[in-house]
Amino acid sequence: MSLKNKLNRLKPHLSVSHSTENSPKKIELPEMEIPFRDKWEQESVKPYFLDDNYCLIREVKFPLSYQHGHYRFEELKTAVDSWNQNSISHPLSARGHRVEELFFFDTETTGLGGGVGNTIFILGYASILGDELILRQHILPNPGAEIPLYHSFLEKVNYRTLVTYNGKSFDWPQVKTRHTLVREHVPKLPAFGHFDLFHAARRLWKHKLDRMKLSIVEKEVLGVERFDDIPGYLAPIIYFDFIESKQPDGMLGILKHNEIDILSLVTLYTHLTFQITGTDYKQTRQESYEVGRWFASLGDAEQAKKVLTTLTKEKDITSTKAKLILAYQQKKERNWGNAKELFLEVVESEDLQMRVEACVELAKIFEHRLIDLSKAIWYCQEAVNYVSSDSINSNKPIFEQLQTRLRRLEQKYAKYHG
Repeated sequence: MSLKNKLNRLKPHLSVSHSTENSPKKIELPEMEIPFRDKWEQESVKPYFLDDNYCLIREVKFPLSYQHGHYRFEELKTAVDSWNQNSISHPLSARGHRVEELFFFDTETTGLGGGVGNTIFILGYASILGDELILRQHILPNPGAEIPLYHSFLEKVNYRTLVTYNGKSFDWPQVKTRHTLVREHVPKLPAFGHFDLFHAARRLWKHKLDRMKLSIVEKEVLGVERFDDIPGYLAPIIYFDFIESKQPDGMLGILKHNEIDILSLVTLYTHLTFQITGTDYKQTRQESYEVGRWFASLGDAEQAKKVLTTLTKEKDITSTKAKLILAYQQKKERNWGNAKELFLEVVESEDLQMRVEACVELAKIFEHRLIDLSKAIWYCQEAVNYVSSDSINSNKPIFEQLQTRLRRLEQKYAKYHG
């Protein structure tokens, strides 16, 4: 036990004399030296002491009118309200949440791998409190300071749901791993809910972005511009240099990088909410399609139909893709007539792959549901013709499957009409 702890435990038992000479005296503990403390404090960084060690905490407050990219932070409240005002069921739904219960979280680590060899040296998060967004970053000043780091991070955690970018696969599992090493000395990890925005971003924008790094999503989708930013891959090198030199300059750059990451999570969640709830008036047709397709994959046929039907009026590839999903939904619901009509519209598409797919489905419907073998043969033959065309002739397995289907249909037709 440290000297400070021992003294604190003894305080209640110290005898107090009735004489004025022996009146209680305040026990002065030596002040721990923080290298470059003045420079840290100029950047809103203060020490957090625990026993004979410490970590550093940076706290920055933003008014809700502050704009990061295309959105002001006050629009996060609008986003949470929109979830609470409709009945949409979705993995990112904040229905039943207050805006203060969202915890936008990101870390900086010494490596990209998992396991105990990877150390977290910044735990950063932001949340709304009253009329401000408060951002805090807990900094590991040396490898032996993980107890004060995690103690300071966990002692006042009162949130319901984490919001991260790839945090389910990396950030939070890494926190759990490091926490196991100090769990006897720090509070327990809370059982958070979790909104991982990486998977949502990939669903909505993989058609336009080659890579799904947050910095790319920021620039191409959210309107966030970084200036003089330290690349994330340099963060471990800068941290190790900080361990040796204690100079805060490089670490302050990493803190700014981490700050932008966290603020971008707020903007991204706001934008995704408006996309999913259909309240983004700048939403593209392709984005609407991806939202509808997402609802379809979740099994929410009603919401998928609502979104995708709005796309079917135009004569473009997005319209055709929407019709194809709607056709499959009608098929699943055994509405054979509606499914047939939608597949027939897809057959008119200029996209050969979708035309083949629609022809095969029409052949199945006419054979098994509408009992019209001649039409089943006709659409199967059309599919064979499309696949044998130069543009998709490389798909030999499908071509052979279609020929087998066609022969079977012709034999079946001959049997009943021979």
